[in-house]
Amino acid sequence: MENPLPPAYFDRIDETDDSLFYAEPRIVTHIDDDAIAAIQGFFDEVLARNAAILDLMSSAFSHLPDGFPADRIVGLGLNAVELHANHAFDEYVVYDLNANPTLPFADGEFAAVVLTVSVQYLTQPIEVFREVHRILLPGGRFIVIFSNRMFPTKAVHIWRATSDAQHAELVQLYFRQAGNYEGITVLDRTPQWDGYTDPVYVVMATKPE
Repeated sequence: MENPLPPAYFDRIDETDDSLFYAEPRIVTHIDDDAIAAIQGFFDEVLARNAAILDLMSSAFSHLPDGFPADRIVGLGLNAVELHANHAFDEYVVYDLNANPTLPFADGEFAAVVLTVSVQYLTQPIEVFREVHRILLPGGRFIVIFSNRMFPTKAVHIWRATSDAQHAELVQLYFRQAGNYEGITVLDRTPQWDGYTDPVYVVMATKPE
C-alpha cells in the first residue's frame, strides 16, 4: 500500500542532515517530570516482563520504569553520547531512520517497541511502522507516545500544522497504512492533578498472533 499523504507533508524547515542537528549531546529531558512519571507508570502497566524491548529514536532517557525487568533493552538513536548515558540499555545502535527506515534487526526480534516523544520527526513514518511490524514477535506491541513539545525546525510539516487530536488521528493512519496491525488504541494519559503538566498521548497497536 502506498503512502496516501503527499511528500510535501513531510517537509521540514531544516532539511540538513539530521546527524548534524543531533551531533551535540543533549543530556536533558524533553517533557516535564509529571509527564515522565505518567509514561513510566503506563509502561509499567502494559510492557511485557522479561522480554526484549526496543526504544526507537531514543536518547539519554528512555522513560522506562527504573529497574524494569527485561531480558534485553536496546536503544536506537542519533547521538552515541546520549545513548551511552542511558543506563536502561543493555546495548544501543546509532542509526538515522530518516536516512534509512530499514531497521537493523532480525524478524521477530522484539516483544515490544516504544517510540516516545519523537514520532513528529519521522519523514518516512509508514515505512518505519512496517519495519517495526517486521521485527515484532507475533502478539508484540508497538507503543507510540507523544506530547505537545518539539524541535519545530525538525518536525515534519503535517505535525506542525495539526492539533494534538489530529496528531492522534495521524498516528492511527500510520498504523493503518503500514498494515497488519490490530487493536489500534488511543489513550490520553495526561496526569490529572492541579497545575500544569505536559500532556501525554498514546497510540498503540499489536502485531497479530
